[in-house]
Amino acid sequence: MFYVYIIRSSSLGILYKGFSLNPMKRLEEHNTNLSKFTSNKGPWSLVYLEIHPTKKEALIREKQLKKYNHTYLNSLIQKFDITLFFNP
Repeated sequence: MFYVYIIRSSSLGILYKGFSLNPMKRLEEHNTNLSKFTSNKGPWSLVYLEIHPTKKEALIREKQLKKYNHTYLNSLIQKFDITLFFNP
């Protein structure tokens, strides 16, 4: 499975969209400044997540998300329930 995610900078409020095989590991990389764009802009928190069966589908969706404005992205984020993915 491939994941498309949105993270938010707690310090700046900016959104970053990406894809990964392991979104929690990727979030850790963003928070430890291992990603050029997100470096020194954190801390970052996961605010949106989607699952896609193929890398191609995930990349297409990531590209779509990067084109959307903040109003649309914030509406997606508000409807998102992270417990659907990480419910113990």
